[in-house]
Amino acid sequence: MMLGIVNGIKRASVLLAGLALISCGFHLAGSGNLPVAMQSTYLDSSEQYSEFYGSLSEALRRRGLNLVDSRDAAGAILRISEDSSGQRILSVSARNIPREYEVFYSVTFALEADGQALVEPENLVARRNYTYDETQVLGKVREETVLRRALAEDLARQVVRRIEAVTVAPL
Repeated sequence: MMLGIVNGIKRASVLLAGLALISCGFHLAGSGNLPVAMQSTYLDSSEQYSEFYGSLSEALRRRGLNLVDSRDAAGAILRISEDSSGQRILSVSARNIPREYEVFYSVTFALEADGQALVEPENLVARRNYTYDETQVLGKVREETVLRRALAEDLARQVVRRIEAVTVAPL
């Protein structure tokens, strides 16, 4: 009998928590709505072979969007005016050997549909630090590559979430 009451309380708690999340506007990642005009989208970028471009293309395709090769066939144009990455030294040893690096990725994007700006040019930057060991050069080069790819994927998700935020009507 006592076990049934405890299970009932647990179910009620989960239900109440779910209702609280729904009422505050919480949505699962990828469950937001993109503008209808984006069903056919043209990605305007001079860096079509970058990590970010690939990650953004994949994220948009997973959301069911059709990426078109022509501006004329597009309902929306997503402009990527900056797509750059790099690294800088954060700290050095007493022998002036780099010990810690920061990898960064920066993108600037804007969205236009039907001749109207839905998202004005917006800059996003993501950064990660990693330690460097000159005895493990190949491994550290690989680590930097993996970090750069992760940053590009993170920025692609941020761009999609920012576009979703445009379609949410204020209460």
